[in-house]
Amino acid sequence: MNHSHCAAAPRPSACPGLLRIVAARDGGICRIKLPGGSLSVGQARAIAAAAEACASGVLEATNRANLQLRGVRQGVESELIERLLDAGLGAASTGGDDVRNLMLSPAAGHDTQALLDTRPLAAQLLARLEGEPRWHALSPKFAIQLDGGERLGMLEHPHDLWLAAMPAGDGPRYAFGLAGCPPLHADEVPALASVPAQQALQLVLAVLELFLAAAAPEQTRMRHLLQTLPAPAILERLRERCPQLDLRSDGELAAWRRAPAEPRQRFGVQAQREAGLCQVGAQAVLGRLSAGQLRGLAALAEHRGDASLRLTPWQGVLLPNIASADAPSVLHGLESLGLLSDRAAPLARLIACTGSHGCARALADTKGDALRLAGLLPLDTEASAIHLSGCPRSCAAAHIASFTLLATGPARYQLLARVPGASGFGRVLAEHLTIEQAAARLASPTFCPESTP
Repeated sequence: MNHSHCAAAPRPSACPGLLRIVAARDGGICRIKLPGGSLSVGQARAIAAAAEACASGVLEATNRANLQLRGVRQGVESELIERLLDAGLGAASTGGDDVRNLMLSPAAGHDTQALLDTRPLAAQLLARLEGEPRWHALSPKFAIQLDGGERLGMLEHPHDLWLAAMPAGDGPRYAFGLAGCPPLHADEVPALASVPAQQALQLVLAVLELFLAAAAPEQTRMRHLLQTLPAPAILERLRERCPQLDLRSDGELAAWRRAPAEPRQRFGVQAQREAGLCQVGAQAVLGRLSAGQLRGLAALAEHRGDASLRLTPWQGVLLPNIASADAPSVLHGLESLGLLSDRAAPLARLIACTGSHGCARALADTKGDALRLAGLLPLDTEASAIHLSGCPRSCAAAHIASFTLLATGPARYQLLARVPGASGFGRVLAEHLTIEQAAARLASPTFCPESTP
């Protein structure tokens, strides 16, 4: 089938997309941006077949709930793109593929704690972003979060614009902010303002329009614009440009803090708001899936669920709308496919980038070293996340993990601990560690970052 997408070349960028396959050490990378992380079983099977026919068969779940194919072979790029477009995995237009950076909770619409179902708003917003050329000037990295207040929510990934559901006396509203995350603690910067839930779409488009009008060509992200136009000034311009918006900045908003999320609910069986139904989740080992595993997930979702999968920003998968009676067999099915359902497993708390086998920038085989590290750490349901990064770019984690092992050479790492409120990987605890030395420090019952020289 011919597609209009293929008639026009996608704009230059170092960021992979469905239409823009970027070269890496292990072959091309093709990233499929999934609407709200959602994938039908038919699409999952199409991706698995394409990965085997045109690439290495290796898939990666990303930290923004997308999927990417690794090892795309030279000469078959057009065939791969055609296969994916035929499966309905493309945007409404060529320029629309880059701007679909919209994150929802993988439990949107089903989470028992949610104040608002963000899916209808997400569908409206994606249709506008994909279909209207004026938004295609946004950077491929410009990202928006719609948070309905779910228990299962990723609240640590900074977004150029975030909206979070909040209760109010006259009905639910969306608090919003720029270049950051919803505030969780009293000492964090409050939300910029709030709007009624029914004005959320209008608000997002107004913010994007203002950004494109005010930002210089080199200011591709909201954090860049804030350096020359502070957030209060942006809010004032919004009020001037959109007097119809009920932008509220009052004491209620200043006091509002987003309820803590429970990201560990991505593992195992969790009840949904619909009686008799549940969602079952597991994590891909170090974010990697084979084509065979994706087919197995599709079969589980088709036979036991609603024929859909939801990717998670923790590089895992959630199967929604499972009958409660079927949950044990679905969980067993996930485990049989080699996915992690036990949050105590060391691999369940490890994040690793592609590493030197697939990336020329990486100084170490982070995937292999992570597997070695997992074998040296104890089971622990309360242990903190550990991020292995082959270089300072931090491709595998959009947030700062509690501990980072930053490669300084083959199988050698710097150990760092997150510092609240600070940027970067945090404070250096040790230098030039082997994996065995790092494991000994991290697994020690007396290990305390605050007292480590």
